[in-house]
Amino acid sequence: MSISDGPLFPPAVRAGEFVYVSGQASVDETGAIVPGTFAEEMHRSIENVRRVLEAKGLTLSDVVKVNAYVHDPADLAEYNRLYPTYFPWPRPARTTITSCLTDAIKFELDVVAHPSRR
Repeated sequence: MSISDGPLFPPAVRAGEFVYVSGQASVDETGAIVPGTFAEEMHRSIENVRRVLEAKGLTLSDVVKVNAYVHDPADLAEYNRLYPTYFPWPRPARTTITSCLTDAIKFELDVVAHPSRR
């Protein structure tokens, strides 16, 4: 595949019925980082995931696995407080890693979704 064949980093890839969403951070439609509070960046990141899933005919309710990346471990309490507002019971499997992002962003996540989750 050459760069002219499509985006270097596709927003999502379908494998059978599974949809793997690439990492989504607090960026706008052009890919420019939109800085904000932790809560604002988390919200924008998850809204970006929601848009990618909708393009594939899925919703956040179809998510079976979340990988979250939190820049500052001090934000974990806020992350845990906000998480259930986006992923209600039964929640997807989850992995959270801290201290792994650049100073440019506070939060990023990637997800795996499957339509049978509904």
